[in-house]
Amino acid sequence: MREITQSDFEDLAEILQNPDVMYAYKHDFSDNDVQVWLNRQIERYKKNGFGLWAVRLKDTDEMIGQAGLTIQPYKNTEVLEIGYLLKEKFWHFGYVREAADGCKKYAFGQLNRDKVYSIIKADNFASIKVAESIGMSKEDEFITQYYNGDMLHFLYSVHR
Repeated sequence: MREITQSDFEDLAEILQNPDVMYAYKHDFSDNDVQVWLNRQIERYKKNGFGLWAVRLKDTDEMIGQAGLTIQPYKNTEVLEIGYLLKEKFWHFGYVREAADGCKKYAFGQLNRDKVYSIIKADNFASIKVAESIGMSKEDEFITQYYNGDMLHFLYSVHR
């Protein structure tokens, strides 16, 4: 994984503009939305030293998705969240699990955190499976608002 740069715009657009990949957001991402997303990651790197990173294949350096750590709102606080999105053609190869596990290890090792979270839409069974495969368990259920209204989400977490 590496930091996302402006040169990753087309790969990022392939992810964010695919309704099958982004179904949990229930939002059609325009090119402007993709640019805002990319800029947000660059700002996160500057502010926090981390964000969503480009997931790439070692052999070809092709960007196949993004995964990383972000600070996300949860109720009246914020949590360190592992997030991940892959291009659809790279689903079911274990890449997301490997990236999520690497993010967990980074949070515990480099960031010295005792706990890390994933916020997952209640019907996102693939993400729930990934979270559980890296040792996370459901801690809470809550409603959060995305682009198109209130949605039930689960808070998953794992301790060091």
